[in-house]
Amino acid sequence: MGLFNKIKTMFQSKNETEEKVEQEEVKVYEKGLSKSRSGFVSKLADLTNKYRTINDDYFEELEEILIMADIGVNTVMEFIDRLKDRAVKEKISDPELLKEIIVDELFIIYVNDEVLSSKIAYQEEGPTVLLFVGVNGVGKTTTIAKIAWRMKQEGKKVLLVGADTFRAGAREQLELWSERIGVDFFGKEDGSDPASVVYDGCSKAKEGDYDVVLIDTAGRLQNKVNLMKELEKMNQVIDKIIAGGPHETLLVIDATTGQNGISQAKSFQEITNITGIVLTKLDGTAKGGIVLAIKEQLGLPVKFIGLGEAKEDLQVFDIEKYIYGLFKDMM
Repeated sequence: MGLFNKIKTMFQSKNETEEKVEQEEVKVYEKGLSKSRSGFVSKLADLTNKYRTINDDYFEELEEILIMADIGVNTVMEFIDRLKDRAVKEKISDPELLKEIIVDELFIIYVNDEVLSSKIAYQEEGPTVLLFVGVNGVGKTTTIAKIAWRMKQEGKKVLLVGADTFRAGAREQLELWSERIGVDFFGKEDGSDPASVVYDGCSKAKEGDYDVVLIDTAGRLQNKVNLMKELEKMNQVIDKIIAGGPHETLLVIDATTGQNGISQAKSFQEITNITGIVLTKLDGTAKGGIVLAIKEQLGLPVKFIGLGEAKEDLQVFDIEKYIYGLFKDMM
């Protein structure tokens, strides 16, 4: 039994309550990845129908389809080499039989003998601090609010801290979201020193016995030196108030920007310690392969993915649901 069928069987073998929750989440993945399915996945299916036997032309077209899916050139080249090796070793010449191996190998790209956890590193004592970074326009503030809503649903006491004092309206936007989802907010007027906002926000979190603190920051990547100094100062302030913080630094990337988003991630990695990725607007692109590119090029786990506008569409990333949602029409 191939990997895809194992995943499918796994989703069907839960108890009734688990199965209901699982199926709802799977539906979100299926719906959110529909553009990618109708894009590169349907092209994979067409490729299978086009060729009766595997040859160099087949692999050349497959390579082009995968590159267009934003998986990344180097990743695709290595992938094609592995695929050719497996085809030879397993004596496969029928493209129909190769479909399942393609899915298996794409899964292996993400796993690759490593366990990249999508779980947040919650602290046993004191607040867990999550620092969010990312350029303007990626949906950072809205995403923070959706994550806060998820955490509230899990019974956690959540505080949002508006430390993006540079962008006009950023604080007000986050405060409005806090009221909408029913969690607390701390912020100061525009132009305030972000580190002072973080200091007072973390102090409030510690005194108020909060479980989680989510901190929004400015996304001025065009001035990396200033941003690095700003983030360094915030990190020092957080650690001074809440030992070991920030416990996660999550970079928010817009999936629709493709390889440009990967470039942003590399730039942020140069200036601060990123522990995970939040991938927004995955439902808005046919290039769903970016998840694999993030793993291969950045070595970072995807922690959350945005699969639609609703709060419920922001999901904890699950590689098995992702693979299933992506390839369900092909297998």
